[in-house]
Amino acid sequence: CAPVSCGRCKRVTLNDLLLRGANLSVLVFVVSSMFGVGLRLTVQQILTPLRDAKLVTLSLVANFVVMPIGAIGLAKLLGLDEPLSIGLLLCGVAAGAPFLIKLAEIGKGDMAFAVGLMVLLMVVTVGYMPIVLPMVLAGVSVDPMKIARSLILLMMIPLAIGLVLKARAESVAAWLSPIVGKVSGVSMILVVSLTTAAHLRSMIGVLGSLAVVAAIVFTLLCAAVGWAVAGSKVETKSVLALGTAQRNTAAALVVAGQNFSDPNVLVMITVVMIVSFIVLMPLAGAIARRAPLAATASVRPAGIR
Repeated sequence: CAPVSCGRCKRVTLNDLLLRGANLSVLVFVVSSMFGVGLRLTVQQILTPLRDAKLVTLSLVANFVVMPIGAIGLAKLLGLDEPLSIGLLLCGVAAGAPFLIKLAEIGKGDMAFAVGLMVLLMVVTVGYMPIVLPMVLAGVSVDPMKIARSLILLMMIPLAIGLVLKARAESVAAWLSPIVGKVSGVSMILVVSLTTAAHLRSMIGVLGSLAVVAAIVFTLLCAAVGWAVAGSKVETKSVLALGTAQRNTAAALVVAGQNFSDPNVLVMITVVMIVSFIVLMPLAGAIARRAPLAATASVRPAGIR
């Protein structure tokens, strides 16, 4: 049928445009976020917090052992359909989201640790996903080079360029940083809005499948695990809680788009992404309000209760 005369073709064309816009927005958001981090920090600032071997080990266990197991267990407990379970699992194995930086700022967390943690989780994700996914998803063949290439191009290279620019031309980096920050913020809004619009019908269709409930419980579970294993400092606990809860949905979307044809896999990742934004922004604010109280308690003279 002719696209001009067929209403169905018009709707398909519009949805296709929304999907292309969403994919472009994901690309811009991830690249600008990583580039922006590089513009603000140095390699030394990123590496210093990672010298705490115990904290690093617990961070890796929380993100790459506990959360994948949690995603699998939650999907079985709630009886999610297979595509939704796969989407939740992809979120469970993908860590190191660029949005952690913004959440850490809101939560008044340790920014050096936030950046170091984000980069560490991102680097591990590149090697972890191609190894683990074929082991836990029977019959699925994942091309490690395809995944690694996408994550390296979208995340590692922009970060490296920003770090080099910060080291070699600090004045230029300082001028670019707020501009890149605005681009990242706008593209983040577009990611959520365009992806939601493109998959609105599918998202409405999964409302009765407990997908939203799964996303909420999973996000809160991630935050609780991160908070529990991060030691006693509130500024460190907040970063690991938010960093564990904010899954790398950009990486999950890349992998899903390359390996799975069922749209509900993408829908589940989108639901997790939207729910995490809704849940973690106020959670970060609540942690920030608690942080001054914790700091006051830490300097209270001995004997005073």
